[in-house]
Amino acid sequence: MTDAGTPPGPEGAAPAIRPPRVGVLAVQGAFAEHEAAVAAAGGVATQVRTPEQLTGLDGLIIPGGESTTFGLVAGRSGLLDAVRDRIAGGLPTLGTCAGMIMLADATTEGGQSLVGGMDMVVRRNAFGRQIASFEAELGMPVVGPEPLAAVFIRAPWIERAGSAVELLAAHGGHPVAARQGHLLAVAFHPELTPDTRIHRLLLDMIRRGRASSRDSGTGGERVRAQ
Repeated sequence: MTDAGTPPGPEGAAPAIRPPRVGVLAVQGAFAEHEAAVAAAGGVATQVRTPEQLTGLDGLIIPGGESTTFGLVAGRSGLLDAVRDRIAGGLPTLGTCAGMIMLADATTEGGQSLVGGMDMVVRRNAFGRQIASFEAELGMPVVGPEPLAAVFIRAPWIERAGSAVELLAAHGGHPVAARQGHLLAVAFHPELTPDTRIHRLLLDMIRRGRASSRDSGTGGERVRAQ
């Protein structure tokens, strides 16, 4: 018999629940702020700059910045193809602002290297250039009843979406948040506010994916990225 302060032995001990390990692409954008938000939400964040650093991750964040720059830099290093492969293999991923653009299968402008995976077409800089940046409160029931403070900086919106895409929030009549399977995309910058609900939603997606994989004995859902 052990006293209340003694940890249980191996037999009958509950397995330790490891916090989700989330990679943040550190090519550009506010990746340090995303790292802090992941930690505040209960995960462990690590910066990703090379294909090798994708190994062992439970989830991924593609931050804001300039989507064409990301495509060029990540393309030269091999990171773009590696991210495509991991996402096609079912890696839960959050794309914010330019990250939303990267997760789309196409943009209205065309001619851009994308990660793909979400059946939607996104319009770049849809709300205006840098000078037109703004903050707004969004209703987003999937993260709770309280409005979400959203910072829009050169933000895109979703022009068209397929039936498999769940639209989660809109501003001015335009969809600005969506989910498809293990992929989550928002047009704003959740890392720039104290509200961690978007990052918590990603962590919840990771945990559900883990549970589903354990129950089915598979590696989870696979979605083809284009």
